[in-house]
Amino acid sequence: GDQIGVEGTLFVTRMGEQTIAVERWELLSKALLNLPEKWHGLQDTEERYRKRYLDLIANPESRDRFNKRVAILREIRSYLDARGFQEVETPMMQPQAGGAAARPFATHYHALDCTMYMRIAPELYLKRLLVGGFDKVYEIGRNFRNEGLDRTHNPEFTVLEVYEAYGDRLSMKALIEGLIPTLAGKVLGSLTVTLAADDGAGETIDLAPPYREVAYADLVRERMGTDWFETPLDEVRRRAEAAGVAVDSKMDHLLITHEVYDKLIEKTLRQPTFVTRLPKQFVPLAKTCEDDPALVDVFEFVVAGKEMCPGYTENNDPIEQRRRFSEQVGEDQERLDEDFLTALEHGMPPAGGMGIGIDRLVMLLTGADAIRDVILFPQLKQR
Repeated sequence: GDQIGVEGTLFVTRMGEQTIAVERWELLSKALLNLPEKWHGLQDTEERYRKRYLDLIANPESRDRFNKRVAILREIRSYLDARGFQEVETPMMQPQAGGAAARPFATHYHALDCTMYMRIAPELYLKRLLVGGFDKVYEIGRNFRNEGLDRTHNPEFTVLEVYEAYGDRLSMKALIEGLIPTLAGKVLGSLTVTLAADDGAGETIDLAPPYREVAYADLVRERMGTDWFETPLDEVRRRAEAAGVAVDSKMDHLLITHEVYDKLIEKTLRQPTFVTRLPKQFVPLAKTCEDDPALVDVFEFVVAGKEMCPGYTENNDPIEQRRRFSEQVGEDQERLDEDFLTALEHGMPPAGGMGIGIDRLVMLLTGADAIRDVILFPQLKQR
C-alpha cells in the first residue's frame, strides 16, 4: 500500500507494455497496515461496507459499480438539462417533514430554539417553485427516514424528483420511457439487465419501451377474483388469510386489499410495469381521476417486483388539498403544513411530477444484491 513517486524515461517493452526506466524515486506515503490479500480480494461482507476504501482497492467489480453510479447520475442530469429542466436545491432541514408518510429524524435548532426535521421528501418545496414560475425543475439529493434497514432500504438515500408545469401522469410516463433506456444504453451499452442471483436467479429484464400499463384494481381481480371489490369484509379477510396474507382485525377492505397487493402482487411484476389508478387514500398529493373520484391519476413504476418510481398528475386545488391533508393527519391538525397550503392558494399550475429512488435504480442497472452495495458508505450498526 505504499505510495511512491518516480522519475525516468518512458518506453515500451518488447511485449508492448508501457513502462518507465526509473532514474529517481521517493516515498510519498507509508502504509502502516497491510492491504487485503492480492488475489482473493476483500471477502468479508461487513468489512467491505465498514472499510469501503479497502473494498474499492481490492475488488474491481465494486469500483466498477460505483463508476457506473457516477455515470448514471451524470446521464440523468444531461437528459433532463437537454429537455429544459433546471436543477435546484431545497432545504434538507425543515420545520415540518412533509411530502411523504414516514417517521422523520428530528433535531433541535438552538439559534431559533425550535425542533427541525431532516426531510423525508423535497416535494412540497419543489411545488412552491412551480407556484413561483419555475416550470420545469428537478432535484437530486438525500432524503432521511428514521425507519428500518434491509436489502432495499437505507435510512439515508438518494432521490431524483422532477416536476413539470402543464404536464401530467402521461408526460411523466413519457419521461420514464425515455430516461430508463437512455441510461441503460449509454452506461451499460445494452437495454437488457440480468438480476443478481438472490433477486431473480439470473432473470433478464428488458428495458426497451413501451412498458406495460395496468390498473391496480385489475391486478387485484386477477389475483383474488373478479368479485373481490364486491365481496363482504369478513369473506375478504378469510380469502386474504387463505392466500397467506397476515390480516389485522382492524383492517378495512381498503387496507386488506393493499396488503394483498404489497405481499402477493407487486413482487410478481417482473418486467417494467406502470400500475395506475390507485385509491386516493394512499396518495393525498395527487389529482383524482376524472371518471372516478375514489381513484387518483398516478402510476407506480415497478420493475423486478420493486417500486422504482411513483408518478402523478399533481393536485393543485388548495381547497381539495387542505381537505385531504386534514383527513390524513386526523386529530393531529397542527401537523397541517399551512405554509405549503398558503403557497397553493396563490395558484400552482397543473403539473406532472415523479420521484425515482436512485439507489434502487442503480441496483437494477448494475445487478447489485443489496442497497448497501450501491451506497459508498451505508448505515451500519455501530461496533
